[in-house]
Amino acid sequence: MEDADLEEIRAKRLAQLQSEYRGGSDIGNQKGAEERKREQDEMKNTILTQVLTQSARARLNTLMIGKPEKGQMVENMLIQMARTGQIMGKLGESELINILEKVSEQMQRNTTVKLHEENNMFECD
Repeated sequence: MEDADLEEIRAKRLAQLQSEYRGGSDIGNQKGAEERKREQDEMKNTILTQVLTQSARARLNTLMIGKPEKGQMVENMLIQMARTGQIMGKLGESELINILEKVSEQMQRNTTVKLHEENNMFECD
């Protein structure tokens, strides 16, 4: 490849990147956003596959269908734990169930605290 060809390719790529950075067009932005979301989903799935056994992954998928908010919370927690080195191997279904129980307890405590706060606000008036 000649230097002129290489420079032309670099210039086109630079123009493309600058266009995307500036928000070149709505279609370009939409494609970029879709691409980023796809990449994030792929990365999330890769991490979850690395840290969960098949049965644990199936249980998490079932949870996502029944209680998507709770499932998303658990997914995010598992990803964070994997990134910080708190998970040193694959978690089985029983370990996932323990995590789910802890999340349920935490959610119940938060709900209870909010209810008490709301009741106290009404009593003060």
